[in-house]
Order: sequence, then structure tokens, then C-alpha cells
Amino acid sequence: MKIILVGRSENILLFFINFITPHTALVGCMILSFHHGRLFSIDGELVLLFLIPFLQLIVVIFILRCLEWKFGKISMRKDPFFRISPRSSDVHQNPEEPEEEDEDVEMERVRTVNALNSTNFDERPAIIASCLRKEYTVKRKHCFSKKKKKIATRNVSFCVRKGEVLGLLGHNGAGKSTSIKVITGDTKPTAGQVLLKGSSEGDPLGFLGYCPQENALWPNLTVREHLDVFAAVKGLRKADATVTITRLVEALKLQEEEKRPVKALSEGMKRKLCFALSILGNPSAVLLDEPTTGMDPSGQQQMWQAIRASFKNTKRGALLTTHYMAEAEAVCDRVAIMVSGRLRCIGSIQHLKSRFGKDYLLEMKVKTLAHVEPLHSEILRLFPQAARQERYSSLMVYKLPVEDVRPLSQAFFKLEIVKQSFDLEEYSLSQSTLEQVFLELSKEQELEDFDEEVDLSVRWKLLQQEEP
Repeated sequence: MKIILVGRSENILLFFINFITPHTALVGCMILSFHHGRLFSIDGELVLLFLIPFLQLIVVIFILRCLEWKFGKISMRKDPFFRISPRSSDVHQNPEEPEEEDEDVEMERVRTVNALNSTNFDERPAIIASCLRKEYTVKRKHCFSKKKKKIATRNVSFCVRKGEVLGLLGHNGAGKSTSIKVITGDTKPTAGQVLLKGSSEGDPLGFLGYCPQENALWPNLTVREHLDVFAAVKGLRKADATVTITRLVEALKLQEEEKRPVKALSEGMKRKLCFALSILGNPSAVLLDEPTTGMDPSGQQQMWQAIRASFKNTKRGALLTTHYMAEAEAVCDRVAIMVSGRLRCIGSIQHLKSRFGKDYLLEMKVKTLAHVEPLHSEILRLFPQAARQERYSSLMVYKLPVEDVRPLSQAFFKLEIVKQSFDLEEYSLSQSTLEQVFLELSKEQELEDFDEEVDLSVRWKLLQQEEP
């Protein structure tokens, strides 16, 4: 047997490379084989020296995949190339039926089902969210207690029509952020289905624009460079991108900031840039997660005008989340209010005011706290159906039915007498606003959060301080 070996120094180097990085050793052996012509031969048959690192490479890959399957299931699902199990596109049915739904919410659910089953793809809404349910597993404080499931959304169904801006309102923890994450594909729903205009089996998310709550920007790139990069990623031709970017910069008044790096911009300018990036390329569906956070009143007005102009009379729709009722009234065509993971109501702002804000609101501020109880008795005498809502020190709030207030001239005449008799600092009588409707509908979530987080003894002390 005749063996021709490579040099000793090369053997030592090859051993260490083979031990540390088998895939590099495999490539090195191939280079050496080409360099020497052949590494060793037995009776005229060529034996490849890189057989050992090749086998070692297979073993290492197998071990890594086993470790990832055991400890890295979440990262494995996000891996687009070496995923062990394919992504599941099955739609799971919601385990519970909707109960005690508002009639508007029930009608919206029916419209959602009809839109999903429609064969006319051109007439489908921009965003369809059907029976969304998301459960999270919450770890208990004690080691031996069972894990608890927290339901973030329950049977949430809504459609965003073309040319419409739908406002999604709710307290922190109501389920807004979870709904947004499900629609963007950041998290998988426990049950339900999301369909966007322009989506297909190969691209379930369709062409989606997203303005996240946190600014996802590169600090060292300029405004113009951001727009150029996103235009290229979205496939805009150079001539079309130039025209579109120029219009966006002018509409949002970013001309002076165009060549400045993002790290030198104010928070308001960063939000404008995020909004511009979300609508660049004319996406069919856009998600705006609190787009005006951190902006001054002037910047908010400019952003509201830009949002209205971007979607009115177009073929795309937007879902907007906000904590500002003024923003919802200025921008949204319809509003949906979420409470404790459920859709509590949906409709136009005027419809919600008429439906849930039928009563008048009376606010009075007293100068002397000693007048509070006599004033309360006088209000009940003048308006027998008055219901006290809140009392913050010297501020008293009552809800008055419409029949007790009309005619308004007589109601104001009575209140003027009360003002003089009890030395009121000020008073106001008004119809319910969207904010008051929102607060009224959100009370049940506040009570649930109170029950979960506040100790019983603390609750008892707080209740003792309240007026009967």
C-alpha cells in the first residue's frame, strides 16, 4: 500500500481546523486536494481526505438541529430557510360563542363573515379580522401553583373598508396592541383569521404598511435616505419613487429636515417620517399605532390632515389606535371601542354619541366644601332622576336624563338660581362627548383590573372613603 501524505505542518493545521470548524476543514481539504493533485492513493484508487470532515459536518448539523428543536422552537418557526416544520395556515375555530353582544358588534361580525366568503375580491374590505382570539400563559408567583391563561382578545371581528380610517380605542390592556400584532403577523392568533386586501396563499399578509408605536428608524441615516431605502424595498421604480417622495416631503413639511440624520430630529419629525414610510408605495392596508405620540398641537394638526388626505376616496384603508379622543374625532370615519379583550361597540362617532350618550352631563364646582351635601339634595329636588357620577373634592358630576333637562332654557334658569344660592364657582351642562362615552364603556375593565390587583383590605379602606 502506497500512501502519499501532505506536509507535516499542513497536517497539524488541518487537524485544528477540522476540530474547531468542520465546514471550514471541508473547504480546506478540497483546496489542498486541488493543490497537490491527490492526497493519498491505495492501489491506484483515489481516496478523498475530506471524507472525515464531511461526516463530522453532518453530525454537527444534526446535533445543532436537535438542540434548536428542543430549546429554540420560537426561533425555528421564524427561520425562513431551515424550518423543520412548515408554518401552519390552518384557521382554528373559536372555542366560545359570543355572548351578550351589542347589536352593532353583531352586525359587524356578520359583515365580516360575508366578506370572507365573498368571491368578488375587488369588493372585499382592505382589512378583515374575523373572530380573533389570543391566549397567553401567565406564570404564577408561587412555584407550585398552576399556570394561568390570560385571554387578550375574545371573538374580535371587524372590517376596514376601502377609503376608511377605523379607530380602535381602549384602555391599556384592552387588547388593542394584541390585535395589531396579530394583523401584522408578529404573533399567531389562538383562533380566528386575518385577511388583507391583495393577499394570497403565498403572501398571507398582502401589501401592508405599518407605523409602529416605537420609531423603527436608523439613527445615522437621513430622512431622504430612509425614504429611498423603503422605496427600493417596496419595488418602486426610480422615477416614480422620486415623484412620490417629493410629494410626501412637501405634504408633511419635511423639506428642511430632508438631509438631516434621524438622531438629530425631534420626536414629532420622527413620527412624521414613520408615517411617510408606512404609506410609501401605496399599500392596500395601513396600521397606524398611535401615530401622533410626542407631537405638538401644530404637528398633530398637520398629521391629521395628511392621514385624511391619504385615505379619503382611495382603495386602501387604515386601522388607527389612539388615546386622544380629539384625534379619533378628527381622523376616523368609524370608531371601535375595546373593553377587556372584547369589542364593546362600533360605529360612527355621532352614532355612538346618540346611542350611548343620550344623557346630559352636569358639572359643578363649589367654593365651599360644606355646601356639597345641601347642593346634592337641591339637585335631586330640581332633577329627580339625576345620578351622581363622580366627585373630586370640590367638583361634582351628575348625569341627567333628557326629559329632566328639556326645555334647556328652563334647566339653565334653575341652574342660575342654584349658582347664586350655593355660591358655585362655575357649572356646565352639555351633551356627552366621545371621551365620556369611552370612559362610561370602559368602567367594567377598570373594575376588573381593580379586583385583580388591589388587596381586599385596601379596597375596603377606599370604599369607606366614598360617598354613599
